[in-house]
Amino acid sequence: MRIRTIVLIVAIVLMAGFAALNLDEFSRPSMLSLGVTTVQAPLGMVMLVLLVAVLLVFLATTLYIQSTHLLEMRQSTRALATQRELADRAEASRFTELRHYLETQAQTAQQREAAHATVLAERLAQTQDALVAKIDQSGNTLAAYIGELEDRLDSRDGVRPARVDTPSLL
Repeated sequence: MRIRTIVLIVAIVLMAGFAALNLDEFSRPSMLSLGVTTVQAPLGMVMLVLLVAVLLVFLATTLYIQSTHLLEMRQSTRALATQRELADRAEASRFTELRHYLETQAQTAQQREAAHATVLAERLAQTQDALVAKIDQSGNTLAAYIGELEDRLDSRDGVRPARVDTPSLL
């Protein structure tokens, strides 16, 4: 229990004890003025009844305020739970959107890489074909030079074979 509640209970018990110990004085009749008229009633009992009435009003007010506060807290808790749920859903959708974006970017990068690999393979094949053609051409040129040199060597030796016209590439 809270200290405030304990103090309130102790005060009520002390007042009840005081009223019980002085019940004769509380119940002695006296003349009371109500402004318009006078009444004969026990002043202690009137004051005790007024004290109990004020105490009941305060307790009722406290219960009303606490119940209103409790209802507001429940509504606030529900609203916060709803907002938290909405925020979680929004965050999850952002993560889903981010994942989709990253997957799209990865696929685009793979396609770009595949296209570059294809272009590179084509260029490599073209370069290889050009190199093979150059090697063949060099081999043909070398064979032509060797043939021409053989012809010159044969013509120096005095034997003239039949002349074959080969174009000179020099």
